[in-house]
Amino acid sequence: MNEQIRAREVRLVGPEGEQVGIVPLERALQLAADVDLDLVEVAPMARPPVCKLMDFGKFKYESALKAREARRNQQQTVIKEMKLRPKIDPHDYETKKGHVVRFLKAGDKVKVTIMFRGREQSRPELGYRLLRRLESEITELGYVEAAPKQDGRNMIMVLAPHRAVKASAVAATASRGAPRDRADESATPADETAAVGETAAAGDTGLAADTSGE
Repeated sequence: MNEQIRAREVRLVGPEGEQVGIVPLERALQLAADVDLDLVEVAPMARPPVCKLMDFGKFKYESALKAREARRNQQQTVIKEMKLRPKIDPHDYETKKGHVVRFLKAGDKVKVTIMFRGREQSRPELGYRLLRRLESEITELGYVEAAPKQDGRNMIMVLAPHRAVKASAVAATASRGAPRDRADESATPADETAAVGETAAAGDTGLAADTSGE
């Protein structure tokens, strides 16, 4: 910028975007001084480099405002995780489905994981049916972005909110004048699992009872 420019001549652009042409650097600096503007190198790799006459302080301020507005309007994608067992208790299923509904309404994606243990691994259809049931019951809020897929001992499906649902969530957040709670945005899958009461001990106990009745 200004005296920091080292080229002997530059392609000069006026303050309104008009093309002045190729001029010696000294001439460009003089024109900038005459109109009380800065000579800013906007395309240093060009031959000769392209420089523009502008109020650099005002330019930086306006750029910062635009960047801040873009961040405010940015739709951040958060992926929550919900873990279920293939023989989950009906009450537990309804509770966890309620959390999935809440996540989708908030505009978040949900990774639903069916965890198989022991002999359950030979019955993947149990997990598949459970995922399809969940899909059918949240269809007004979201859709299946990633179909059920076996991943080792787990079966995974990803749900995403419909565009209208996400837009509504973003609008609601904007109307409150603040981003979503920072703690909620930074939650890890493990945090979410703990929040809905998913513990290994509770899961194992339910599995033992279910398996014996199979």
